[in-house]
Amino acid sequence: MRRILTALPAAALFAALSVSGASAAPWALDKSHSLVSFTVNHFGFSDTLGVFRTLDAQVDYDPEAPAEAKVSFEIDAASVDTFFAARDDHLRTADFFNVEKFPKITFISKSVETTGDDTAKVTGDLTLLGQTHEETFEVRILQLGPNPASQTETLGVEATGVIDRTKYGMSTYAPAIGAEIPVRVSLELTPGS
Repeated sequence: MRRILTALPAAALFAALSVSGASAAPWALDKSHSLVSFTVNHFGFSDTLGVFRTLDAQVDYDPEAPAEAKVSFEIDAASVDTFFAARDDHLRTADFFNVEKFPKITFISKSVETTGDDTAKVTGDLTLLGQTHEETFEVRILQLGPNPASQTETLGVEATGVIDRTKYGMSTYAPAIGAEIPVRVSLELTPGS
């Protein structure tokens, strides 16, 4: 397998903590082309899309040894954006993300299991609302190669998973408003710390 990486949920999802692998090298996050997004079912009538606008990550990755990849990410919980200001203000309260008490959402990988040439399962610890639980994400390498604009070696990665928010104590309106939250993490990275 030539390519693999990891991510959160997430959500996903999604820490700026130092990590290192035996032969893995650091990759730098392109914040302008990286995003954590999620959807929440609203009473069965619709799915509401949300994003976190502030994400940082540290990734160690060797294309020749993908199982040794390490990733950590940190999300600013207050950066939640569902494109409706009143709802976003409510999401920042103690009913949901309680951003004053728990300003960060973090993920730290513990293992990588390759499942194909460009796919893997990444398991790690997700911390949300001060509670930490193990989560597994399906990861896919979108592309590894020179960026056509800059000619810089670039790695594109997508990770998906489903987070049960009630497991972290976020139970407001559940299950009428979705308890299980699909999360997607899209990362673009270049070599170097």
